[in-house]
Parts: sequence; C-alpha cells; structure tokens
Amino acid sequence: QVQLVESGGGLVQAGGSVRLSCAASGRTFSDFAMAWFRQAPGKERELVAHISSVSTTYYADSVRGRFTISRDNAKNAVYLQMNSLKPEDTAVYYCAADRSQSLLRRPSEYDYWGQGTQVTVSS
Repeated sequence: QVQLVESGGGLVQAGGSVRLSCAASGRTFSDFAMAWFRQAPGKERELVAHISSVSTTYYADSVRGRFTISRDNAKNAVYLQMNSLKPEDTAVYYCAADRSQSLLRRPSEYDYWGQGTQVTVSS
C-alpha cells in the first residue's frame, strides 16, 4: 500500500517556475515507478512525466525541455520541476505510482494516486 500527497502548486505568471513534490508512504517506494499526470478543465487526464525505479525518464512532447522529473528514494519523494510555464500548463497535477517498470500512459493502469495540486499559469 502506498499513500501519495502532492504539494507545491499555486499561481504563477507565464514564464515562471514551480516545483511540485509528492511524498509517499510505505517502505518499498524504491520499487515503484512514479508519474505525474495533469488534468485541465474539460479535458482528459494526461501523462506529463514518468520515472522508473532506476530513474529512467519519459516526458510528454508538450513539456519536454521545460519540465524535469526526479526522485529521492531516501526521502520517499518524487518531484516535478516546471520551468518556462505557459497558460496551457494550467491544470490539476497528480502524482501516481505503480509497481510496473513499463511506461504506463493511461491513468487506469496506475494503482495509487494522490489528491492533486492545482497549478494556475496566468498570461
């Protein structure tokens, strides 16, 4: 069982930066692949970034080069550094975890979710 709690969202101007954190409970955090999803109003939840247990990373085309996902297994945490933010990045951002080390793109494939944190980018 893994419990996830996100933090770090807020209101930021376009071009600014935000760092999201996801704190995980459980003693086997290092076994899990972690991901960040986002969901904008009226849109489906989409994969933003993924990091495997050995820190192999994946990014959606829309954020590659601007966002960085990282993990600290000693702190049971995963982070999303978001730079050069755009208004279209406005969404609720969710942390997700799964034991599969494959790149899972669909929300239904993840076993554990956080409650989400709002990021709003003003123009």
